[in-house]
Order: sequence, then structure tokens, then C-alpha cells
Amino acid sequence: MAADWYFLRVQVGREETIRKSMVARIKQQGLEDVVPQVVVPIEKVTEVRNGKKRLRKKRLYPGYLMIQMELTDDVWFTLRETPGFGGFIGGSVGEPPTPIPQAEVDKILGLMDESKEQPRMSVQFQKGDRVKIREGAFEDMDGTVEEVNVEKGTLDVAVTIFGRSTPVTLGYWEVERL
Repeated sequence: MAADWYFLRVQVGREETIRKSMVARIKQQGLEDVVPQVVVPIEKVTEVRNGKKRLRKKRLYPGYLMIQMELTDDVWFTLRETPGFGGFIGGSVGEPPTPIPQAEVDKILGLMDESKEQPRMSVQFQKGDRVKIREGAFEDMDGTVEEVNVEKGTLDVAVTIFGRSTPVTLGYWEVERL
């Protein structure tokens, strides 16, 4: 029987603590061969607050863990006895849980790996938002977001200068929402 991936429901905000507790219980029971991985799905995000860039971990699915395992009675009992465990996602009452499709697993793990190499910029702006420019040549001027470029971490903002709309490209940290 091959190890499949499943989603587990756990207490929100305690995902990492519950993951560590599960891993310890699995090792204590000698079940590492049938439960190779327990993962908190996260991505690294760069945020700008008060003009300073900060790197933080953002949970992709708050209140859930991903586990790769062969579902046996011993594994089920060990997981069920872990404080904070709420149950499996998928499957109906009395039926075994439904594994996550491999394509979905690959997508989630790929997103996690991608954020390790290049953290994603946290986007707080949308097209049409009114913003005030906080620094640079256009400081204290108001404008409208015309385009958001997530990959580059920039905004194209239309600023009115001398009665004409002028496009300006700015970083997220250079503007604030009105």
C-alpha cells in the first residue's frame, strides 16, 4: 500500500505545535515508515509596514495539516490521540477519508518550495484603489492604482500633475491606501 496525502483538521493557530506533537507520537510508536511526512502548508511573504520590508510565514490553509501516510489502525489511533487533532477532510461518516489528488499535492508543495527561494510580495492594492505617495519626487500626491505587478512588487499609479494624468511606477512601500 502506497502512502497517500490527506488533510487533517486541527486547532487554528496551533498548527506547528500540533505537527511537532504528532511527529513525536509517531516516532514514539515506531510508525515513521508509514507516516513519512507531516507538513504545515506555508509560504513566505514579504510585507512592507511603516516603510520597512518584513519576511513572514503565511499559512496557506489555517487550521489544517497535510500528512503523507498509509492509513492503518495504529496510525489512526496515534493521530486521534494527539491533542488538537480534529479529524480528516473528505470521506463520509464510517468511511475512510479521501486522499488529496496528487496534482493538488504537487501544486501545494511546489508553492511552498517556490516561496523558499523567492518570497512572494504581499499584495494589498488593487486596480482602482486611491493611494497617497509617501516618498520620492511625488511625495504627498494622491493617485489611482492603474496596474499591480506582483512579480516586480510595483504599482503603476496615475498621478494628476498640472491638470494631466501622468503614469508613475512605484514600489508597494512607497504608497499608502487612502
